[in-house]
Amino acid sequence: MTSTPDRTDGRGGATRLVVISAGTGNPSTTRRLADGLARASLRALEEAGAPATAEVLELGPLAVDTARAAVAGFPGEAVQAAIDRLADADAIIAATPVHKAGVSGLFKTFLDVLDDDLLVAKPVLLAATGGTRRHALVVDEALRPLFAYMRALTLPTAVYAAPEDWGSGELSRRIERAATELAVVVRAGVGRQVAEATWAAHEHAFGGNAQGAERAVADVDFDSPLMRLAAGGRMPPERDAA
Repeated sequence: MTSTPDRTDGRGGATRLVVISAGTGNPSTTRRLADGLARASLRALEEAGAPATAEVLELGPLAVDTARAAVAGFPGEAVQAAIDRLADADAIIAATPVHKAGVSGLFKTFLDVLDDDLLVAKPVLLAATGGTRRHALVVDEALRPLFAYMRALTLPTAVYAAPEDWGSGELSRRIERAATELAVVVRAGVGRQVAEATWAAHEHAFGGNAQGAERAVADVDFDSPLMRLAAGGRMPPERDAA
C-alpha cells in the first residue's frame, strides 16, 4: 500500500492513513493483521464518501536507527522521515507483536522518540498479535495508556489476534467493527476539530515535529521572566525582592 498525491480530505486531499507495523518476521502476523485492518478501513472510508490512501511504516528496518535516536536524543534521517509521515497522517493504525505480556521493545522505543504532541487528537486504531490469548489484555493495559499519554484519540475497539483466531469469523467481525469506527471518526473530522480547539492548551516543543507545532520566533514568549533574563533584562521588581 502506498500513498498517492491525489488527496480529497478537508485540507484538500484524500484521507491519509499510516499503518505502523512492529512485526519483524517474514512473513509477519503483525503485518498481516495491520494489512487486514488497512484494507477494511479503506473500504469503510470509501463507502462513507471519504476516499483514502494508506502507507505502511515498517519498524523492523528502522530498528538500528530508532535505537540510535533513543540514545542520541534526536532522530536521524530515516527516523525523521517516518516521523514526518506520522505528522501528516489523518489517522493511524498501530500494530505490535506482544512479548512476555508487553508490547515489543522496538515499538515502545519508536514511540519514545516521538514528540509528545505529535499525535494530539489523531485517531488511532490499536492492534496486536501474540502466541496465546493470554496476551489479549495487553492492548488495553499497555497500548492504550501509551497513546493516551500522547493524547491520541484511540478508537473504542482494539483488535488482538492469537494463532487460533486467524480465519475465524469473530476476528473478521472485530476488524470490520474497528474499521467502521475509524471511518466514522475520520469522516466526521472529530480529531481535527479537537486538535484545533485544544491545541493552545497543550505544551509543545519549539520547532517540534507536530503539524501544529510553531517553528517561528512568534511562538516564543519574550515577555516571560526567563526570556527577560536571557535577553539581558531584569526580573520584575517583585521577583527581585524575593
